[in-house]
Amino acid sequence: MNRESPVKCRCGRRAVYFRKYEGTSLCRECFIRSIESRVKRTVRKHNMVRKGDVVALAMSGGKDSTNAAYLIHKVFGKWPDVKLLAITIDEGVRPYRTENIRRARAFAKKLGIPHHVFSFREEFGKTTDQIAKRIKFFGSKPGQPIQEVCTYCGVGRRYLLNKKARELGATRICLGHNLDDEVQAAMLNYIRGDLARAGRMEAVTAWSTQKRRGRLFIPRIKPLRVIPERESALYAYLRGFDILEGHCPHAGGIRFEARGFINRLELNHPGIKFNILETFDKLNPCIKRVAEKQYAQKASGGRILMCRKCGEPSSRELCKACELWR
Repeated sequence: MNRESPVKCRCGRRAVYFRKYEGTSLCRECFIRSIESRVKRTVRKHNMVRKGDVVALAMSGGKDSTNAAYLIHKVFGKWPDVKLLAITIDEGVRPYRTENIRRARAFAKKLGIPHHVFSFREEFGKTTDQIAKRIKFFGSKPGQPIQEVCTYCGVGRRYLLNKKARELGATRICLGHNLDDEVQAAMLNYIRGDLARAGRMEAVTAWSTQKRRGRLFIPRIKPLRVIPERESALYAYLRGFDILEGHCPHAGGIRFEARGFINRLELNHPGIKFNILETFDKLNPCIKRVAEKQYAQKASGGRILMCRKCGEPSSRELCKACELWR
């Protein structure tokens, strides 16, 4: 009995991936080329990197940040007027983060760019592991309803990344957010009614260009925002990157529930993740206008304040990092 012929790519080579939302089968070479072309179009469309930029590549050691770092280096690594550096935040999750830091350091060395590691312990005097242990036994701090470890970790990571990138002279921070991350964030901001954060969901994210005492929020760029998580994982595998599989042991909360819901929708209706992101991109100008009106009614008047405790830029007198961590 004859075996069935292998599925062929449109170029005639053997396919390694079936892109359900397009109805196309792709071989290794065509798949890699399609990912890189899509990322390049995204970078070019939104003018993510400009001449004279210092781009801080936020590298966690995972697949997405590694892919983003590789692709930005592939496009801009030889530009004489663009400087690249890598930053890794050590949240203090053992042994998960230790292994990722090793991989991030090795990959940055391979790319030939300087690598910097900054830790929660040095900045806040405690680690995510310690916060997780406290929440497990005692709940959140008095008066604070937040009880998800990911909230503390995310706030601390964003704070430290912005602060250290600015100190290193960065003008852009490159994040590895993929399509799934963006869609989940859009849905969560909608559920929570967080218009301010929803209004900042752009390909190039900058809270404000307003500057106070030389301190500002560094614009974020997200070159992978139209790459599905599954395809990002396959790209890293086909490129042979040394990636640690698995998730942070503290991961959980409502984001995982939203993730499961969205993935079920995508399974039954291929391409719906792209539709959700496209819809939020269209709504973004309206959301920003409403959010600006809300800020105008507050004491800050929509201006950047300086946190009274740490001196970092904030929309309130006390920044979220100090509220949760200090």
